[in-house]
Amino acid sequence: MTDKTFSSRLAGFRDLTPAERWREAAGRLALSDADHALLEGAGALSLARADGMIENVVGTFELPLGLATNFRINGRDLLIPMAVEEPSVIAAASYMARIARAGGGFETSSTLPVMRAQIQILGLGDPHGARQRILAARNAIIAAANDQDRKLVELGGGCQDIEVHVFDTTPRGAMLAVHLLVDVRDAMGANAVNTMAEAVAPMLERASGGAARLRILSNYADRRLARARVTLEPEALSGPEVIEGILDAQAFAVVDPYRAATHNKGIMNGIDPIVVATGNDWRAVEAGAHVWASRTGHYGPLTTWEKDTKGRLTGTLEMPMALGLIGGATKAHPLAQLSLRILGCGSAQELGEICVAVGLAQNLGALRALATEGIQSGHMKLHARKMES
Repeated sequence: MTDKTFSSRLAGFRDLTPAERWREAAGRLALSDADHALLEGAGALSLARADGMIENVVGTFELPLGLATNFRINGRDLLIPMAVEEPSVIAAASYMARIARAGGGFETSSTLPVMRAQIQILGLGDPHGARQRILAARNAIIAAANDQDRKLVELGGGCQDIEVHVFDTTPRGAMLAVHLLVDVRDAMGANAVNTMAEAVAPMLERASGGAARLRILSNYADRRLARARVTLEPEALSGPEVIEGILDAQAFAVVDPYRAATHNKGIMNGIDPIVVATGNDWRAVEAGAHVWASRTGHYGPLTTWEKDTKGRLTGTLEMPMALGLIGGATKAHPLAQLSLRILGCGSAQELGEICVAVGLAQNLGALRALATEGIQSGHMKLHARKMES
């Protein structure tokens, strides 16, 4: 955990050697020689440990791990570990974070970490009647779900409510989707909600008169949102014309899904590397992000860029962020644990907020480049450096 005197502003960090960068970061973060050994591959992920994580292991695969600098989020300075193969990602995020520092950096917030489990019910003659019968048994269903994870309940989480969605006409006849809404605390929550869904399925069959089929979480975590915002003066972006260019780019993404896909890919350039570095499920985060981008029936941008009444550029990002600090690869992978120590996260909610702040910075970097010199100038310089090394 960093203290109030810690600064993420590391001038000239990119000009140092990897060893020099480590010494600079380790001194600020109080990291040890053992931590350095992990980063150098000395037992970071042994073949034996890898064999216990997934099936049919034949080896391990490495990605570069870098630190994005200059970030100030909710008044706290952070170095951001990012595991990514693409050049310019960390450079762009760090540069935009430096520009944003003048205005106080990024501010974030989030909702409670609520995940959904879905139980599909088929074979119904009266789906709306079945819905009413299930809702009448709400308290018993919640209690049965929470009996599956008393520890989670003790920590303040657990199943909070249920929803019942009716689909009158499907290729398989009338269908219900029963949702368990579960506060999973600092877990990603897949195992907890899946266990609950399987446990209550027989109760739902009895109440509905139908047959339970699928019983599994939804990766569309629309009740588990993280938000970030930033405000920049025109001078920070080299003038008001750059702001106008960014607003033009935003308008393009709003009306054209072909542009929105690339716009959002740039956001995920900032988010996915943190998700990977902390051992979380980047595929689940990607799935939720793109459904969220389509929630109005039209695929659009995840970010919003506007000009306020003072002529300042304001950017906001809100999206599902299903992350955990415990369990899965986050617990099993030593480098994931090291990444979390570097971040000093106090909760899974805070980790999600950090991710969206970096995603917002990454999007700003891409739009600024597109509005000025074009995306290829800086990107190809860094790409050439990669090819020469």
